[in-house]
Amino acid sequence: MRKVLDFIKKEAVLCAALLLALVSACVIPPDQEYMEYIDVRTLAILFCLMSIMAGLQKTGIFRQIAGGLLGKVQGPAGLVLVLVLLCFFSSMLITNDVALITFVPFTFTVLGMMGEEQRRRLVLPLVAMQTIAANLGSMLTPVGNPQNLYLYGRAGMSVGSFVLLMLPYTAVSLVFLLIWGLVLGRRSIGEREAGAKDPQGQEKADFRPGGVLVPLAVYLVLFLLSLLTVARVLPWQGLFVVVLGAVLVVDRKILAKVDYSLLLTFAGFFVFIGNVGRIPAFREFLQGVVAGREVFAGIAASQIISNVPAALLLSGFSENYGQLLVGVNLGGLGTLIASMASLISYKYVAKEEGGCKGRYLIIFTVSNVCFLAALTGFHLIFEKFF
Repeated sequence: MRKVLDFIKKEAVLCAALLLALVSACVIPPDQEYMEYIDVRTLAILFCLMSIMAGLQKTGIFRQIAGGLLGKVQGPAGLVLVLVLLCFFSSMLITNDVALITFVPFTFTVLGMMGEEQRRRLVLPLVAMQTIAANLGSMLTPVGNPQNLYLYGRAGMSVGSFVLLMLPYTAVSLVFLLIWGLVLGRRSIGEREAGAKDPQGQEKADFRPGGVLVPLAVYLVLFLLSLLTVARVLPWQGLFVVVLGAVLVVDRKILAKVDYSLLLTFAGFFVFIGNVGRIPAFREFLQGVVAGREVFAGIAASQIISNVPAALLLSGFSENYGQLLVGVNLGGLGTLIASMASLISYKYVAKEEGGCKGRYLIIFTVSNVCFLAALTGFHLIFEKFF
């Protein structure tokens, strides 16, 4: 019983999705239309991207790049900006989850080399801002996060149209992050402990990938094929077969790194949304609530159920996918569960700084609310004048 409760606690969103699917199936019994609910293309591409990113991460290439960049900066201000911008820009291609899994532990290592005082002052606000940076950077591209990939496929828009839609919000986010990074970095100038280790040489020694050129080349080619598939140049069926075959040959252990709970969550919400859409009264009610309020509906729903389920749910009751994209991406800011990627950083903080979890939550929440308010204000101004 305890194992069941632990599983429910760990996979709360998955359990909620499956429960909703089951309840809706009691109202709309399974039939042939169920097969039309599942967006197989999105699930297949998502599986491929998660497999490829797990493989690339295992090669150590992301940390090697980060170590090279850190070797070119001087002082806390430069260090803070590099660590934040690594999450911001890398999330556009390797997803917000992978960016945080890669660079948050890296941050703990780097700050530890600078001395206890610097680590104590910087670690919590820096990790909070890395989390915000990953969530904001990922909104620029269809492959940046799961909700983008899903809504992009649902809308049928081109990659260029998608990027142009999200570019203003991403650009403004970058300005806010740069201002914050400079403020935090300048507050720490001159406080670096004497005798602290130089992170430059340490990083080059610790994170240099070795003997991984062949897997690295394979995963890079697979990633290029994935981008072409997302852009609808290649068929998703071919990509799925090629990626699965390549991973089985190169390193089948990578398949264990795929987040199957996310794929099942998608499937559960697909069934629920499909069934609810067949209940006229409920469908009309939700359409009336969401229509014309997609951005704010996306923000509000994300705070409660996180932005991936919010995207899946709301897309069943509005075809204004552009506004939904803005809403669920901005909605990734706010509460800790607004974006499931944020839980990744929280788990690392709980592990490395267990006594500071409460303080981190305060810093995280205040920072997120400030960014959410600023970007929501920008949205209102942008929509009014442009």
